[in-house]
Amino acid sequence: MKAEIKWVEKRSFLGKSGSGFIIPFGTAPEPDNVRPGPSAMELVLIGTGGCAAWDVVQILEKGRQNVGDCVVKLDADRAEEDPKVFTRIHMHFIVTGRGLSSDKVARAVTLSADNYCSASAMMAKTADVTHDFEVIDSA
Repeated sequence: MKAEIKWVEKRSFLGKSGSGFIIPFGTAPEPDNVRPGPSAMELVLIGTGGCAAWDVVQILEKGRQNVGDCVVKLDADRAEEDPKVFTRIHMHFIVTGRGLSSDKVARAVTLSADNYCSASAMMAKTADVTHDFEVIDSA
């Protein structure tokens, strides 16, 4: 896997993935407070949630569950001092579908957290990573 970061100006950067996607990111320097996109740490949190959501949807689809939507809401804390790593991450999965089994959703969330999500595994080195879920029947 490869990536490239290009400094644009002030604290604005462009990230280019090895697959060719470009993402603006950075922070808001004083005095203009203009943000080009999410911060690098917001991208890390988004990536962690994306990795977990991908796993959950794939596991449920392989289990022949009729998944219509999957949202992961993340809430995180960071250390007060540099390097300000994540110290707590909570993922709340909202899985919507027709006739979903709550047991299978619980299993998918647990398998993602314990076995498959590499981003969550990395974050767990510094953060207490927890999760819960709710199932919404779209019938």
